[in-house]
Amino acid sequence: MTRRPNAVIVISIALSAAILAIAIWVLAQMRADALRRAQDSAGNVSLLVQRDVARNLELYDLSLRAVSAGLNQPGVMDLPPALRQMVLFDGSASAQDLGSMLVLDEAGHAILDSQSLTPRQINAADRDYFLVHRNSPNVGLYVSRPFMPRLTGAGPTIALSRRLSHPDGSFAGVVVGTLRLTYFQRLFAGMNLGSGGSMALMLADGAMLMRRPYDPKIIGINLTGTANYTRFTQQDSGEFFGTAAIDGVERWYTFCHIGRFPLLLDVAISTRDIYAGWRHRAWIIGSMIAALDIAIIALAVLLSQQLRRRLQMEEALRVLARTDGLTGLNNRRTFEEQAEQAWLAMLRSGRPLSMLLIDVDNFKGFNDLYGHSAGDDALVAVARCIDGNVRRPDDVAARYGGEEFAVLLPDTDGIGAVQIAEQIRAAVQALQVRHVSSAHHVLTISIGIASTANHRFSAYRAFVNAADSALYHAKDAGRNRILCYPVAERADEPGMVIQPGH
Repeated sequence: MTRRPNAVIVISIALSAAILAIAIWVLAQMRADALRRAQDSAGNVSLLVQRDVARNLELYDLSLRAVSAGLNQPGVMDLPPALRQMVLFDGSASAQDLGSMLVLDEAGHAILDSQSLTPRQINAADRDYFLVHRNSPNVGLYVSRPFMPRLTGAGPTIALSRRLSHPDGSFAGVVVGTLRLTYFQRLFAGMNLGSGGSMALMLADGAMLMRRPYDPKIIGINLTGTANYTRFTQQDSGEFFGTAAIDGVERWYTFCHIGRFPLLLDVAISTRDIYAGWRHRAWIIGSMIAALDIAIIALAVLLSQQLRRRLQMEEALRVLARTDGLTGLNNRRTFEEQAEQAWLAMLRSGRPLSMLLIDVDNFKGFNDLYGHSAGDDALVAVARCIDGNVRRPDDVAARYGGEEFAVLLPDTDGIGAVQIAEQIRAAVQALQVRHVSSAHHVLTISIGIASTANHRFSAYRAFVNAADSALYHAKDAGRNRILCYPVAERADEPGMVIQPGH
């Protein structure tokens, strides 16, 4: 990893992504937990309200049944009014939020009144509960739509009623008890549903009896046809996410039918309230995770930059260690390493290998005459001529020492080596660097060549010595020339010496 700076960044990104994925999973679990807590809360509230309403309505219905049964007892109607009141109307009729309990005749006139020994002048023939019982003998307990009492002005009220029949089954009237909607309002107000929660009690036909938050304008409205009410009627109980038709707020709904009564109860918690605490924690955790991920990636980038600088410095040091500081060519150590590798490759493949050893002619005299600075410039110029003519990727050019240079030419026979050597020699002479102490009056070089294509060498060192021997003979033969190993007894024999211009 220390050799691959980009890998540090990739690993940091992967680590940050893993941390982010874990955080997302944790937040998702927290969100699911928040919903489960809201579902449990809504279910508990629904169960409490359902039980309270069912119990009180059952008690009230028992009172209605008791009145109906009492009227069928012989002699009850002949009792004194005060005693008759005690027999027919029990104490539940005077409980809080309960209104009057009345017995109505076939015409809707009150003939018995729980609030008065002398029945008040009441006619309820136009009320829905009277009409329903008159028209159908099998209704049983009927819960009316909300209405305003005509005498007491006690606020919105509903009626629970049962049919009275003559022995022959014909309509004899109705026993009815009223219940003020303030009972449901107080019951709903005692439940904790959050700031956006709601609770509603409806008749099975869609009429609204009570809703929290309370708004008197919606009491009695019909919700038939709305999406939520349609779902309420499809099963006895259930839960779902829905949007209220009344205020457009999205909530989690829990609903049920209350016992055997034609009533629907829904308890709803706003999704905003459900996830309010979760959003706050998610914002904190998300910010911390984002800051952590940014810090990890930033540190990784800084570390990667430091590693990259270190690698660049190491590479620069390697280059310096392998390069001649004056000419920019490989140094002798590098040349020897690559030459030995090329020698082993030649032994394995059998392909030819050639070496050029190059020496600047009369360089000591050049230095003495023109100075070391000019001598350095001359070496740099020769190095450029060599580098410009040694272009294949596997070729190696190096400063071999002092004014000597070496070139290694893999896959090159003697003829190819001579061609490259002549190009280098001619390039140096073409520089026309003035050298008055030279027989040629310009700077020149001599080159010795050894090639495995021309001679079989026992070892790499013998190969190098052969090139050195050829160079020695080239200088001894007059300089500014190329000589190949093996050296002939006469250096001017054809094919062995290349004179300037040939």
